[in-house]
Amino acid sequence: MRNRGGRRGWGRGRTARMLVPVLLLLLRRGDAHGYTLMEKMADFGFPPGSIDPSVVYRALRNMEDDGLVVSYQGDYSQGPPRRVYRMTDAGKAALDVMAADLARTADVIRKFLEEYETRRSGAVDSGAA
Repeated sequence: MRNRGGRRGWGRGRTARMLVPVLLLLLRRGDAHGYTLMEKMADFGFPPGSIDPSVVYRALRNMEDDGLVVSYQGDYSQGPPRRVYRMTDAGKAALDVMAADLARTADVIRKFLEEYETRRSGAVDSGAA
């Protein structure tokens, strides 16, 4: 495995995998344009500016291609018209599947962290490999 434990290799990819479920959950709140979605990602622990806007818009386009969202031109009286995204029924079903998978993953992560803390704090190893 490359970049074991280094700054690169762990955090960025794992966090980026949360992008689609987070975008879908944000759209579950209601229709929104990309900029609003990027701002609201902070609600889920994404620091402002941590994800390049092109990555978010590419994800939204891919989600639209996959039928998870649809988009339309918003009616804005000031400034250029913006594309607004809406979750589809397929997007709702996909979000349900993703949430169930994330719940299972959270259990695995919780168990891992419990074991890690036990080992880190100097607990005696049982000899199991």
